Amino acid sequence: MATLNKVFLIGNLTRDPELRYVPSGTAVCSFSMAINRTFMLQSGEKREEVCFVRVVTWGKQAETVNQYLSKGSLVFVEGRLQYRAWEQEGQKRSTLEVKADRVQFLARTKQAEAIGPKETEFSEAVPEEPAAEYPETYEGKKADEEIPF
Repeated sequence: MATLNKVFLIGNLTRDPELRYVPSGTAVCSFSMAINRTFMLQSGEKREEVCFVRVVTWGKQAETVNQYLSKGSLVFVEGRLQYRAWEQEGQKRSTLEVKADRVQFLARTKQAEAIGPKETEFSEAVPEEPAAEYPETYEGKKADEEIPF
């Protein structure tokens, strides 16, 4: 039987990321995301629900997330679900979290905001190039005849 454990999320951080290091020296960064869903009820009333998800990143990615993201940052996360269970002060605890394989920053970051407005790389307008000449036929057929619609 085939299985699949893949998650794609887009949402905002609910607090600043927390960075720590395991005894081996590997960086671990965790943060929580809020994913909003808006929908209409049969009555026509608009509703919104929020799902809060804990995300964990490891290694260099963990350090990058901690450096560039802050509360409110919009991110895309690709990863997998991971269940963990442990005992704390005699009580059993468990959590279901996302182990991120990739975190993509979708909005301005805290370091970019500190630098100021982003300057464009190209200050001058790029001149238009002349349109390329395309042959009227391709393998003996007119180009328009190959398009099925």
